[in-house]
Amino acid sequence: MKPLQVYVDEPELARLEHWSRQHRMTKSQAIRAAIRALTRPIGEDPLLTLSGMIHDDLPADVSEQFDRYLQETFVAEPPASYPKPRRRVRPRPRR
Repeated sequence: MKPLQVYVDEPELARLEHWSRQHRMTKSQAIRAAIRALTRPIGEDPLLTLSGMIHDDLPADVSEQFDRYLQETFVAEPPASYPKPRRRVRPRPRR
């Protein structure tokens, strides 16, 4: 690795310190992660590669009403009903 010196304003430094503490990273690790995120080629993001794959007749307001459409299409299965286990009755010991 090679050293890099960067000058930032006090508010930016405070935000960087706060963010790196929250994510348990050093400031150097946070800056390296930001550089990787900024310089990553667009085609490498798996979510961006999925965009445009759905060509169905979706409603025009699907982005605005996403939660409603998801709730309407989600089918939850009821939990399985298993019989209650029977309690074994032990015979009384003879005396």
